[in-house]
Amino acid sequence: MMENIVMAGVGYVGLVTGASLAQTGQHVVCADISERKIAQLKQGISPIYEPGLEAMIQRNVKKGRLRFTTDMKAAYGQADIIFICVGTPEEADGSASLKYIYEVAEDIAIHAKKDTLIVMKSTVPVGINQEIIKYINERRDAENKLEIVSAPEFLSQGTAIKDTLEGARIVLGVETKQAEKRMREVYAGFDQPFVVTDLVSAEMIKYASNDFLALKISFVNDIANVCEKLGANIDGVTKGMGFDPRIGQHFLQAGVGYGGSCFPKDTKALYRLAEDAGYEMRTVKATIDVNQDQVYKLFHQAKADFGTLAGKKVAVLGLTFKPNTDDLRESPAIWNVLELLDAGADVTVYDPIGMNNARRILNDQVVYAESALASITDAEICFIFTEWQEIKALTPSDFSGKMRRAHVYDGRNCFEIAEMVDVHYVSIGRPTVQNHQLALLK
Repeated sequence: MMENIVMAGVGYVGLVTGASLAQTGQHVVCADISERKIAQLKQGISPIYEPGLEAMIQRNVKKGRLRFTTDMKAAYGQADIIFICVGTPEEADGSASLKYIYEVAEDIAIHAKKDTLIVMKSTVPVGINQEIIKYINERRDAENKLEIVSAPEFLSQGTAIKDTLEGARIVLGVETKQAEKRMREVYAGFDQPFVVTDLVSAEMIKYASNDFLALKISFVNDIANVCEKLGANIDGVTKGMGFDPRIGQHFLQAGVGYGGSCFPKDTKALYRLAEDAGYEMRTVKATIDVNQDQVYKLFHQAKADFGTLAGKKVAVLGLTFKPNTDDLRESPAIWNVLELLDAGADVTVYDPIGMNNARRILNDQVVYAESALASITDAEICFIFTEWQEIKALTPSDFSGKMRRAHVYDGRNCFEIAEMVDVHYVSIGRPTVQNHQLALLK
């Protein structure tokens, strides 16, 4: 039986999940309070950048399987299944804000009139699903039956469609066999194994997974910092580690730390949740501490090299927290640009996709270049914070020929050390060009 599916929220999770379900033949309505976003989507324009997403939206709208609305009464009133896909941003104390979750819950309580399965896709603190269904039931006057399911997402920006349609697993936290059966039917077009558990365990799977990946990044960055002290090369170290199937090759890239909408807030949220329960998660605390220091590692190195950055012409290549997204949330690049401005530097920035979002944050404090090459022209210092292909396509002669003083601080290890002979090149966890050349002579 075909279900009427509603996505509450058209951010990354709601939009990608909704479009992916439509792609497998489901009929989906994406609902959001933002008239601007819904107007864009009705025109076939995605409000977020994600490779392949806009084409998928247009294709499924044309087939009549995907619709968009701001009418919550109509959407929720006709829904068999409602996916909650709104944000849970970080509060000042590190805990997750549930403001938007409760706003959706209020609307569901008022407008849901059928027997409805509520699917929590948002990342919420452990135990919240049970509180949400209780909150809804206390506020509704209809006789319809409501049940909640936890179905955490595991998509990664830049590969979100593949991660959704071809993911490693689908996690379902359920309270009844009927809810499990309905969810298996919803996901029938997804060729993935199911992990079925209780609500609380499903919530914990999401936090544990994200925090483990964040821990892996911070561990590798810690190793990279020791490599610099001892003269080792992190590239060789991680290559050797990655062949071990118990470790794997993913998330072993040294750099200036993680950013984005998930890892920063989820590590802090789980640490705070455990603290409230009377337990200190020392590994998660170390993950957070290492990342906070790693973000500014190259900024401090450049400041030490130059003595002062005041009046220096600085190019910043890459503003998004990772390639193939326009998301600047918790981006190490943005934090560093703000530090550079505070230090009195004259900053020119470039990003292939993230410039419009950057303008909303940085306003007229920086110069916006039209290309990577234009950004570094006449610069004395260049920072690389995102490994976009266009940035990686620059050559050593581009830096040495275009920059006034070719000092490059590479936060993503985009270039081979041996190639940067005419550049003062500093990367993460690897010898400097000069030390590398001395090692080759020995």
